Amino acid sequence: ISCSYRMLFWNAKGKEALVTALSLKHNFHLAKNLILFLGDGECMGVSTVTATRILKGQLEGKPGEETVLTMDTFPNLALSKVFYYELFSIYYELFYDFRGLMLITTCVFFTARGRIDHGHHASEAKKALYEAVEFDRAIARAGELTSERDTMSVVTADHSHVFSFGSSSPRGNPVLGLSTKIGTDKKYFTTALYGNGPGFAIDSNGTRPDININITSATGYTQQSAVPLSSETHGSEDVAIFAKGPMSHLFHGVQEQSYIAHAMAYAACIDPYTECNLEPAPEPNHAAPIQLSAGMLLLALLTFINLI
Repeated sequence: ISCSYRMLFWNAKGKEALVTALSLKHNFHLAKNLILFLGDGECMGVSTVTATRILKGQLEGKPGEETVLTMDTFPNLALSKVFYYELFSIYYELFYDFRGLMLITTCVFFTARGRIDHGHHASEAKKALYEAVEFDRAIARAGELTSERDTMSVVTADHSHVFSFGSSSPRGNPVLGLSTKIGTDKKYFTTALYGNGPGFAIDSNGTRPDININITSATGYTQQSAVPLSSETHGSEDVAIFAKGPMSHLFHGVQEQSYIAHAMAYAACIDPYTECNLEPAPEPNHAAPIQLSAGMLLLALLTFINLI
């Protein structure tokens, strides 16, 4: 592709994104429903989001980088600081003190919770990323069953992992494949790696094993790690918060994790923000798709997840 064509393409994409940004309007209405998707274990760590986006596209037969995750379409974005052991005072508030919240944990993932997290701890990037793709599918399904007009949806994670993704490989290179570069030891390495974990694979002679695409794309393959541990650790970097719906513009900047609960409670005018004075969204004048109650949505999502 010529340089001039690429410039035209990216200029067009930039103008398109600007038009979308200029047309955004804040929704100052009361949130009738609150949905929190909690990706247990770096579903929202930036490296996992990027790798998941590309994997989703490659599973559809595309190069991958041009793919858009459902969470990518949420108009409001913030970063959450991560203090893992304090997360539970926060979600206790959400679950027990703030009435009316539907908590969807890793794709509701009550029967499936922890699969992304477990995949990363085992340094099995394929398992973690495939689960993250399904997580995004559940977010899309929830969007089909609710209205952005009266439902606040928030997608975030409780922590990240020491998962890295890169190596300057070209567009379309398989997420679970090999880098186009070769290490100074004259051996190949994968684009997905871990800072520590069970994938440490250097023998007494300081030699890494030989790998190829058939080995690295197999289910159960353990990505190589820099430091040997029986289980890969959590990361310490901030995680993303994606939000849409009523008052979702409250999610901005860099926030403490406790802010998530308070912003969602304010949007729904529930304790401790019962005096928020937000007006319900007006009913549409035209026929609208049937919207489900929180209970029916939960049942529908559970059924959907069992099918996938």
